Amino acid sequence: MVRFILKNLLKACLLVVVVSFVVFCLVDLSPVDPVQANVGQAAYLTMSEAKRAQLEAYWGAGEPLPVRYGRWLAGLLQGDLGMSLRYNEPVTQVIAERAAPSLALLSIAWAGSGILGFVLGVGAGMAERRWPDRIIRGWCFVMTSIPSFWLALILLMVFAVALGWFPIGFAASIGVASADVTWADAIHHLALPAICLTLAGVAPVCLHTREKVVEFEAGDVAGFAKLRGEGPWQRFWRHGLRNVALPALTLQCASIGEIFGGAVLVEEVFSYPGLGQAAVTAGLGSDVCLLAGIAVVTALLVFGGNFAADLLYGVIDPRMREARAAKRAARGGVLGWLVNRPEDYDEPLPDAGEVERGGSA
Repeated sequence: MVRFILKNLLKACLLVVVVSFVVFCLVDLSPVDPVQANVGQAAYLTMSEAKRAQLEAYWGAGEPLPVRYGRWLAGLLQGDLGMSLRYNEPVTQVIAERAAPSLALLSIAWAGSGILGFVLGVGAGMAERRWPDRIIRGWCFVMTSIPSFWLALILLMVFAVALGWFPIGFAASIGVASADVTWADAIHHLALPAICLTLAGVAPVCLHTREKVVEFEAGDVAGFAKLRGEGPWQRFWRHGLRNVALPALTLQCASIGEIFGGAVLVEEVFSYPGLGQAAVTAGLGSDVCLLAGIAVVTALLVFGGNFAADLLYGVIDPRMREARAAKRAARGGVLGWLVNRPEDYDEPLPDAGEVERGGSA
């Protein structure tokens, strides 16, 4: 477990460096002038050359890319992500203010799409080629082909504008101070964006789960259970649930990045003040520090989802936990990877089984 955690921490550090450097390169190649984008076209045209040079020096617009990235990376090691040009605040403060609404939206959409997709996928697989299967598959194909922002516009026009069941946007009522916002009001504003993201993320999990259920029903285990007189749902619950849940869990944990990508557009449609809307604002203003901070946070969320999936494997399927333990024992313990050569791992150590059972080596 120690080796597993250390290896994943190293991967996370490399991921932060790569993602942040790519963001800096893309912003550097962008034709957007940060000074002009942040002061406005009219003010930029009437500004003197000395003032423009002063603002460029203040925002680091004229410095080479390695210098700007090196300074940002040095600040990151000290917990400083820089200053946001668009918000004129530290990046950590901007992310902290907008993280709670985004995390609430992403958590509900992630859990809702995973649970709904798994249930529908199991139902479609158990009713293969019958009318429930056709309806669920058709609905998933439609949801897959619809962009999330278009779905958000439809839901907004129908349920917010036409029916008036939900507010048209924002995270709270207009004119209400943040300290006076109630839980009911916050949930009321969160509901429609969360429903939109949930519906948009159901299809991949549903279709993948359906295929796994169909594969299980056609396998030898289900055939043997059928010969023993077990019903369809009984044999699935006793023999197929774990085999179907593991791939679904992997896919759902890996879909965090896709859900966040959809949240960027959905937050823009609903004017929801989250990290997605802040990312769009930073991109339009060439705010590289804020873009890099949001990209790093998003990358760590995706990495954390995959890491959580690896940890949950042992909970759902104990055989994987036992295999990892046996592999560590064959390598000479938890710290064996520090002293053994890689070629020593190809075959088990001689007489390892007798030693574990208390026999003589």
